[in-house]
Amino acid sequence: MGCDGGTIPKRHELVKGPKKVEKVDKNAELIARWYYCTLSQEKLRKPVVACELGRLYNKDAVIEYLLDKSSDKPIVEAASHIRSIKDVKELNLSDNPAWKGDKGDTKGDRYDDLHYTRFICPVVGVEMNGRHKFCFLYSCGCVFSERALKEVKTDTCHKCGVPFQEDDIITLNGNKEEVEELWKRMEERKLKAKLAKKAKKSNKSRVAESAVRSHSAESAGPSNVCEGASDQSSGEKKNGISIDKTLGPGPSSSLVKPSKVVSGATKRVAPDGKSEAYKSIFTSHCSAKRSKEQTSHWVTHTAYYF
Repeated sequence: MGCDGGTIPKRHELVKGPKKVEKVDKNAELIARWYYCTLSQEKLRKPVVACELGRLYNKDAVIEYLLDKSSDKPIVEAASHIRSIKDVKELNLSDNPAWKGDKGDTKGDRYDDLHYTRFICPVVGVEMNGRHKFCFLYSCGCVFSERALKEVKTDTCHKCGVPFQEDDIITLNGNKEEVEELWKRMEERKLKAKLAKKAKKSNKSRVAESAVRSHSAESAGPSNVCEGASDQSSGEKKNGISIDKTLGPGPSSSLVKPSKVVSGATKRVAPDGKSEAYKSIFTSHCSAKRSKEQTSHWVTHTAYYF
């Protein structure tokens, strides 16, 4: 069976076998993880931050992502667990002194070494290019290689001296198993922080309640003492009525009338029953009358000119 022109087809042209699985280039994958931001896919530049799963981001890209509240905001799986700037940690990276960056020759005849990176381990000196495992301490943000942490075993940071625990060591760009373990640790850390916040809030409310109770007890104590002293020194006085406790029950006690306290200041009342202060608000009062010097003349334009 042939085609036009007498050609003979081959077997792979007639029989379709299973598709070959496309393999990802390891070098390209390493470059994408260690040279570019996971969120914006731009080149990593300081300040660089990392989440609790060990992914690398540019800090400005994370801030823009958090500030974007629009409805058409793209949902990025790599940043779905980042809800605030507190969920990431700024990294204290060590620069590679031999790295020239963009200052070198940019001609086409130059060889670019893909494993030549900007940052290195400050203890061992290996480059942070994905060939070696790197970790960062969540307590201080310093970055070291895993080999440095294994060779020099200590409870304090090699760079800044801040103490740390085993749970503070987070692997950068780990595999699936390491990411799952880091996810569990992240959930446990958030739960502990939430419980500690609730406990702190309850302690504050208890202290406030005890302070209010002590203040109310102190304010109530002296008043009771004063009331007792006044009751013992004289008879009871209520609403201007004085009652003598020495009088016993009998007809004389029923004849006691309430005595009103008269103040020393007396009101000035006119014979017609109206006070001078009330009369002074009218123009007919003597204080409102003016003399001839105060009366208006033909030069003035108003009758109330003085």
